[in-house]
Amino acid sequence: MDSWLIWKLTGGARHVTDVTNASRTMLFNLHTLAWDEDLLGLLDIPKSLLPEVASSSEVVGKTTGVLDGIPIAGIAGDQHAALFGQMCMHPGMVKCTYGTGSFMLLNTGEKPVVSKNKLLTTIAWQLKGRTFYALEGSVFIAGAVVQWLRDELQIIRTAEEIEELAASVPDAAGVYFVPAFSGLGAPHWDPYARGTIVGLTRGTNRAHIARAALEGISFQTADIIEAMETDSGVPLRELRVDGGAARNNLLMQIQADSLGVPVTRPANPETTVLGATYLAGLAVGYWSDQETIAQQWKADRRFIPETDHNIRRERHKGWARALERARNWETA
Repeated sequence: MDSWLIWKLTGGARHVTDVTNASRTMLFNLHTLAWDEDLLGLLDIPKSLLPEVASSSEVVGKTTGVLDGIPIAGIAGDQHAALFGQMCMHPGMVKCTYGTGSFMLLNTGEKPVVSKNKLLTTIAWQLKGRTFYALEGSVFIAGAVVQWLRDELQIIRTAEEIEELAASVPDAAGVYFVPAFSGLGAPHWDPYARGTIVGLTRGTNRAHIARAALEGISFQTADIIEAMETDSGVPLRELRVDGGAARNNLLMQIQADSLGVPVTRPANPETTVLGATYLAGLAVGYWSDQETIAQQWKADRRFIPETDHNIRRERHKGWARALERARNWETA
C-alpha cells in the first residue's frame, strides 16, 4: 500500500517502500537489509517487480499535481510507527496497541533477536543509517470480544458500557474467558483453538462474564510479554499502551495487575500517526533529533499494579488451565 501511494503521489516517479514494510513481505532479508535472492528464486518473483527499499526517515520524492512539491519523508508500517510514536526508542521498551486484536512490539536494539518462544522478529525502523529491530507478538481477539458481547450476546448496548458492568463486581468469581474465536495467536499459534468460557456456576452473572472478557484480553497480553522477557533477557519495567480499547480504565488497571508493572497511556492516543510524522519531521530537519521529540511525549494516566503477587500467580494458573481446555478444539 505504501509503495502504491508513493507511486501515485509522485506521479509515477518513485516506486519505493521502507525497511519496515519490506520486512512484512517475507521476501526481505533482515540481516543484509536487501531483497532475499534465494527466496525470490524459490518463489519465482522477478526482483524488478519489487520497489526500491529506503529507510523509514528520508525524503524519497515529492508530490505532484494539486499538492505539488511536498516532500514525502516518513514511511513505516502501522505497528512500527506506533512504537516510534510511543517513544520506545531504547532496548527493552514495549508498547501494546489494543484494537480489534492487540499488537505488542519490544525494541531489541540494533541486533535482531531470533525468538525461541514463537514471536516474530521484525525491523522497528531505520533512521540515519542505524537499523533498530523488534520482537512482535499479536493477539487475534482483543476489542473484538467486547463487540461480541455487544452484538451477539447483547449483554451491553455499547462497547463503553462494559467498563461499568465489569466494575460492578470485584472479580470474575472464578470465571475465565478465552476469546479464541479464530484460534490463538502468539505465543501459542493454535488455529484449532476455539472460544471457551469455564468456571461457570449458578451464581455467575453477566458482570462476571464481562469482567472475565477483559481479563482474557490482559492474560493474552501477559503471555506475550512473558515470551518477550524470556527471549530478550530483559524484564519489563513499563508497558505503554494505545488504541481504542486502551481508553477503558478498568482494562488498563487489570492489565497492570496481571503484569505486575505500570501501564502508561499517552496524552495523545494517535501514536501511529505521530510516529510517521516524527520520522518525516526528522528527515526534513523540522526536529533536530529523537531526544527533542521524546520531550513532547506526555502521559495521560499511569496505572499502578494493585494485586498481590500470590493472587496474580494463582490467576495465571487458572488462565493456563482454561487455555488447555480451549486448545485443539477443532480438528484439521
